[in-house]
Amino acid sequence: MKKTAIILGASGLTGGLLLEKLLIDDRYETIKLFSRSRIEGLPIKVQQYIGNLLELEKFKNEFTADEVYCCIGTTAKKTPDKTMYKNIDYGIPVAAATLAKENGIPTYLVVSAMGANKKSSVFYNRTKGEMEQDVVNQGIPNTSILRPSLIGGDREEQRVLEKIGLVLFKVIQPLFIGTLKKYKIINAESIAQAMLNLANTTSNTDVIITSNDIEQLAKRNLK
Repeated sequence: MKKTAIILGASGLTGGLLLEKLLIDDRYETIKLFSRSRIEGLPIKVQQYIGNLLELEKFKNEFTADEVYCCIGTTAKKTPDKTMYKNIDYGIPVAAATLAKENGIPTYLVVSAMGANKKSSVFYNRTKGEMEQDVVNQGIPNTSILRPSLIGGDREEQRVLEKIGLVLFKVIQPLFIGTLKKYKIINAESIAQAMLNLANTTSNTDVIITSNDIEQLAKRNLK
């Protein structure tokens, strides 16, 4: 039986690449997008639900699928207000996991970040850690939390400091061996592919997946 997938964050880098993959994957009959604005030019396979994701519970009746892919995330630069930042990076993924649990969706995948730690003194790391904990607490059978390092890829918006960081990271990456592998730059393409592979395998038992393991999962050929 063909499946239905939900994507939150399809207008972002990772979510957009994931959408492209799902569009050509014949295992999926329907793709549901929940977002603030419509993406034009998509095929009939895609159903779009437009609204305020901070009020995701209003979409409870439409929030039905086999899998949920949560690629929501902001940055301190885009969202300097810490309350709003937490509403997005904590509130939306947890609300989505709550709806997934209530509606019996068995698979939930969310992009977090390296350094996530609910006990961290750093606000942004603590927010991600709290999000992870409350997602896990929902008890969804197939839960995967991906913790990528610095994400590489072509973004629509220009992030000058991030581009500089990526260049510097590429220079020193040969030094990242052994336990340091998880700090290597990871392409958004790999994250999207790893999420798709995770959703279609029962062999992975790890809830938390670090950056170097994401790369390995992306290389699996499951079809």
